[in-house]
Amino acid sequence: MNLHEINAKVQPKANEHRLGRGPGSGWGKTAGRGMNGAQSRSGWKTKLHFEGGQMPVIRRIAKRGFNNKRFGKVFAFINLSDLNAFEDGATVTPELCLKLGLIPKVRSGLKVLGQGTLERSSLAIQAHRVSKTAREALEAKGCSIKLIPAQGDEAKSQWRDKRGQGKKTVRRKAAQKKG
Repeated sequence: MNLHEINAKVQPKANEHRLGRGPGSGWGKTAGRGMNGAQSRSGWKTKLHFEGGQMPVIRRIAKRGFNNKRFGKVFAFINLSDLNAFEDGATVTPELCLKLGLIPKVRSGLKVLGQGTLERSSLAIQAHRVSKTAREALEAKGCSIKLIPAQGDEAKSQWRDKRGQGKKTVRRKAAQKKG
């Protein structure tokens, strides 16, 4: 054995399968494509969405999305520091806040937040929502708070009343009584 004989057998890449060149090659007749079907035909290409006859993902998923964003409530916010624009003993309503330019729109309702300090006392607040910190600060200053039902609140209470029927609710109430 000589060095030039060894190097003659080393090839940069393996021989290609010459498909369809007789039974002796092992890749004759059907040339590795199988017997029948679209894959055995010339010109066939796999489609990205093809899943072998199974309903493709693109057809299984919904075409029109849905979320509850359209039913969400967007409140106009007012802070405690903004309430200093009113006189002592005044009634604060969403319409009055809009008129004074404290909020851009009433939207689903008015919510009072507890940021800032309140220098006024005995205000009568009419709002749709009041945060916990705002409620504490307002009560400390002797202000009265009247909650106005927000748009859609009655529908929510009707839904809760309707939900009070059925096996799950009965079981939930029984569990609450035990615990």
